[in-house]
Amino acid sequence: MKRPTQAFLLLLSGSGLLHISLFTDLCLRYVKPGMRPLLIASGVLLLVLAAAETWSSLRTNARRGATTTHGHADRTGDGETNETDGLRHAHGHEHRHMHAHGHDHSGVPRVAWLLFLPALSLLVYAPPALGSYTASRDTAKVVTEQRHFEALPATSPLPMTLTQFTRRVQQDRTQAIKGRTVQMSGLVTLDEGGDGWYLTRIVISCCAADAQSVKVRVHGAPSLPADTWVSVTGTWHPGGTLGTQSAPAELDARTVEEVDRPVNGYSDSLPLVPSR
Repeated sequence: MKRPTQAFLLLLSGSGLLHISLFTDLCLRYVKPGMRPLLIASGVLLLVLAAAETWSSLRTNARRGATTTHGHADRTGDGETNETDGLRHAHGHEHRHMHAHGHDHSGVPRVAWLLFLPALSLLVYAPPALGSYTASRDTAKVVTEQRHFEALPATSPLPMTLTQFTRRVQQDRTQAIKGRTVQMSGLVTLDEGGDGWYLTRIVISCCAADAQSVKVRVHGAPSLPADTWVSVTGTWHPGGTLGTQSAPAELDARTVEEVDRPVNGYSDSLPLVPSR
């Protein structure tokens, strides 16, 4: 791979990173907000490297041109030499080196071309965010244990995250969630068996590669298309013993309203306000 091509790939990669992290919110499809400054810094660094590579290539070409001009001048001088001894010696050394090894080691391996399509996709068509397909095949996120629970506010419906709801159902022995109307939001994930659907939140610790999902099964309401973001109100669906692991994290839905996807959909946050 020639040096101008290397500079082009660096420029393309840096521009792609800055496009998704500095000028748009696309990076939040793949990483947590806290990683954004690092992506911006990486994009700037790649552009600096591209500029340095371009400058170095131009200087090298300029030196070669000057050397060639000097060689022609020697041929027309008093000595009437065919070529300068320096050029002949350098050419012979380079030829012997390449002949001995079979190829030139100064370039970049062709495998570097594999950077082209991912870098171009960041500028032209960024891959979509993780959704129901990932959630239906992902290992469910383990809800951590909580020993002490505060009294629930009297608000109705009570805004909750899916994690909070699951903890109340399976760990709160006071059964404070019983009979309470709650409100949660997330995306629709269809049951693989075609029977019912789940309200889902995909949670990441660092990036999309470590994604895990939190799900609450919904009863009593027809599902919207997969990956639709909805706000659901309802009450706990009885089963097992409330306050123990035998109780299912399930909801009897009263209302299901479509909402816009949040900018950062990779967190189990409080319900979204219905906007449609």
